[in-house]
Amino acid sequence: MKFSEFPYERPDIDALRVRFEETIRAFSEATSAEAQLTAMRDINTLRSGFDTMYQIAAIRFSIDTRDTFYAGEQAFFDEHAPQVEAFISQYYQALVKATYRDAIEQKFGKQLFRIAEMQLRAFHPDIIPDLIAENKLSTAYQELIASALIPFDGEERTLAEMVPYTRSVDRNMRMRASAARWQFFETHAERFDTLFDDLVKTRHRIARALGFDNFVAVGYLRMLRCDYDAGMVKGFRQQVLQHVVPLSAQLKNKQAKRLGLPSLKYFDEALSFKTGNATPKGSPEWIIENGRAMYNELSAETAEFFGYMYDNELMDLVAKKGKAGGGYCTYISKHRAPFIFSNFNGTSGDIDVLTHEVGHAFQVYMSRGFETPEYYWPTSDGAEIHSMSMEYFAYPWMDRFFNGEADKYRYAHLVDSLMFLPYGVAVDAFQHIVYEQPDLSPKQRKAEWRKLEQQFLPHKDYDGHAFLESGGFWQTQAHIYQSPFYYIDYTLAQMCAFQFWHKAQIDKDDAFTDYVKLCKAGGSKSFLELVAYAGLQSPFDETMFASTISKIGKYLTEVDDVALNS
Repeated sequence: MKFSEFPYERPDIDALRVRFEETIRAFSEATSAEAQLTAMRDINTLRSGFDTMYQIAAIRFSIDTRDTFYAGEQAFFDEHAPQVEAFISQYYQALVKATYRDAIEQKFGKQLFRIAEMQLRAFHPDIIPDLIAENKLSTAYQELIASALIPFDGEERTLAEMVPYTRSVDRNMRMRASAARWQFFETHAERFDTLFDDLVKTRHRIARALGFDNFVAVGYLRMLRCDYDAGMVKGFRQQVLQHVVPLSAQLKNKQAKRLGLPSLKYFDEALSFKTGNATPKGSPEWIIENGRAMYNELSAETAEFFGYMYDNELMDLVAKKGKAGGGYCTYISKHRAPFIFSNFNGTSGDIDVLTHEVGHAFQVYMSRGFETPEYYWPTSDGAEIHSMSMEYFAYPWMDRFFNGEADKYRYAHLVDSLMFLPYGVAVDAFQHIVYEQPDLSPKQRKAEWRKLEQQFLPHKDYDGHAFLESGGFWQTQAHIYQSPFYYIDYTLAQMCAFQFWHKAQIDKDDAFTDYVKLCKAGGSKSFLELVAYAGLQSPFDETMFASTISKIGKYLTEVDDVALNS
């Protein structure tokens, strides 16, 4: 069945409540382990039915936020998803007190109970009104970003459609495009500020109602972090500051030299080479066909998976008016179907999507056989290992897409991967500051962001742009609005992906075998357990961190980037 044929029907919340109550009662009153396991299957079937409709509606709304029907369905789920969260919380309460817990743990392992216990600490029926408010504010941000229509070069363009112009070899074009893009954020600055201020205050109320001093602990619980804490994350940020920031400065200097500039302004940063960045040499359809050929050759598992995605139209990839920003992968459980969403715009980012989001989709495809939905996905820190590592496993096939510019792409991609680390930890540090001090004004929050840029991204030169100099850059980052504390995950996963990159240089088949093994494990283990299971070292290991960054730095130093510029 193709995605367009997936039926949609708004769930009946009252009927769902009755069925949850019945099945949870059956679970609690079960007189055998098998009866409890049967009740668990019934509960998970109910969850799958609701979540399937939720995902279908959310996908169709993100594809066209102007669609009034699915806008209404998104509003319905914003309002009612917290009520279903309450039903699931009741299930978790019964689960952790299960009469036959030993048998359940023997079947599913400890991670299911860790998840249940963390979810219970992050939820109480009293916070449902604030959860509804949080959902609505998050959707409002999504709609605001999707509404952007920027007059440029005789047409109205979305934010995604502006990206190629910000990478132009014509410096004046880059400057004008960047200015036009940021003008949208400056024009709507008050709305962006108000949305985030409301989100921070709402989340702080949630934390206080749950008995926490602030939202930081709640954010960590929501992200299901059970084997590292804020102190360890702070230490990781320091490792980035010590080992990556100086290397980033060297790489930015090399970039300026390649571009023939004394230094980089903010509107220069997206251009890697004076002769232009590597770009895919065909249409979106051509890219997808080449992607299918690549995954056919990579492994039997990826061939089967991508054929399934292609045949069932489980991808919506091209930028268009009214479409939500960014990219994501989600999972429609009743149909056992991953779905990939993105905004192709003719840049190398299109290929990044075809590897990064495909990495997510491949993982959930490989682990979709788990009986409990908690294990379809790992926690976000683990999930990003799959996506980022797939980007590197795809390196040998880049000639298919770039026709003579593959070396350009690989070099710029590896540089960007490294340069992402300081930005990623700055986003994380910003969120700690914001939620530890919820009474900061919008102006103060922007000032805190600017301080973090000066610490972790000291090369930033905004050339007097008032909005950016005031600290407005972070408002482009959807995670900060919509997925609080989901960002350090990318940086932790990046350090694991770098290890796969290095392993693949030594023995790509052995490295990919470990990768598939990791994908099949889904979310059945905690983050650090998954890292060890895949034969990787913890990103919190300072010795590993220094060694890995040193290897990346040495490799990049040995590349003749000047030759790539010709």
